[in-house]
Amino acid sequence: MHSDTPPTALGLLSTRRFWPLALSQAASALVDNLVKNAMVVLAVFGSGNQGTAFAALAGALFIAPYAILSATAGQLADRLAKPRLILLTKYAELALLVLAALGFFLTSTPILLAVMFGLGVQAALFSPLKYGILPELLSGRELLAGNGLIEASTFVAILLGTVAGGALVILPGGSVIVAVLGLAVSLSGLLAARAIPALPPAATELQLDWNLYAETTRVLAAARHIPIIWRSLLGISWFWALGATVLAEFPALVRDELGAGGAVVTLLLTIFALGVGIGSVACGKLLHGALTPRLVPWMGLGMTLFLADFAWTASATTTLPTISAMLTSLQGWRLIADLLLLAACGGAYSVPLYALVQANAPHDARARMIAANNIANAIAMVVGGVAIAVLAALGLAASTTLLATAVLNALVAAWAWKCFRPRR
Repeated sequence: MHSDTPPTALGLLSTRRFWPLALSQAASALVDNLVKNAMVVLAVFGSGNQGTAFAALAGALFIAPYAILSATAGQLADRLAKPRLILLTKYAELALLVLAALGFFLTSTPILLAVMFGLGVQAALFSPLKYGILPELLSGRELLAGNGLIEASTFVAILLGTVAGGALVILPGGSVIVAVLGLAVSLSGLLAARAIPALPPAATELQLDWNLYAETTRVLAAARHIPIIWRSLLGISWFWALGATVLAEFPALVRDELGAGGAVVTLLLTIFALGVGIGSVACGKLLHGALTPRLVPWMGLGMTLFLADFAWTASATTTLPTISAMLTSLQGWRLIADLLLLAACGGAYSVPLYALVQANAPHDARARMIAANNIANAIAMVVGGVAIAVLAALGLAASTTLLATAVLNALVAAWAWKCFRPRR
């Protein structure tokens, strides 16, 4: 029997029902970004202008499997036992890290790109499993806290992997360091996955359809027939598109408008990741564990206000060339506060939507609803990336792009108010 008091983050992390999954998925996020950023930094230093094209290709190879394979991944997650499948994906990840070590040792671009695609496939298979298994491991009142911890740990792991990959690979023997660290982290995730409690399959009668296109359209159509799930996944997709836009504009904004370098970009990335983590974890407390979207419109409004002020402040600031300059000026602290609050609102905006998808999906089709969400997320991020590229080609400043994004987010917040506002 569960208490009416919503669980604390530490309390949930101490249970065997949750910590193995949390550690396993955080390890995967860290490994993916460690390898990807190490590859990109090597390419940038080794091939100059071609490094940018390599970075774009690596990103595309990683995200493409989400759009192509998510529907099939959802079928497999519903048809077979999720803990066993999670363990198999972790073995595949470890094998890919061995191949990555070979690629770094040989400085082989084809091998490293193949690893990046393989990690994208592994991530596409893993995502419906980790989100689909949460409602089977946790009670209803624990679901918000569980999703909040998963999202918080994911963003922190992405940050750690991104920073470590870029910083370590440029050291003497950096490729070896990255390879060994990646293998160690992947192995820790595999060992954690072995401790996930055993669970039976959710849909033993499901007939697998290996036609990728047909199953993708079928999964999206099924999600559209459940309004709360469809609205929630559209809201989540917008969050990922907005987040990708903000993160993509950091380097240009720091270089062109703040007159700073990589250290300030890392500071902004850190603030953003911490903000998402704070908002994600705080969400369960704010809602007292209740599965309700009532925070979503308000958090959408907060994202609009803080993103607009962040963009406006950046455009009006002369230069903040160092972290010290950021921390000793009013404009620097205003940028930090805006970014922290923007990200916190984003975390508290997205976590209830994930929980609503999980709670309202049929038990035997939950992973496929998560797969539909992943497909929509991938499409949104690709469209957002194309839009950023077009705006950059037109010569728009990063702050102007972020201000336009804030205006679009205001429209999304209005839509969220119409869809999710409390009704008498």
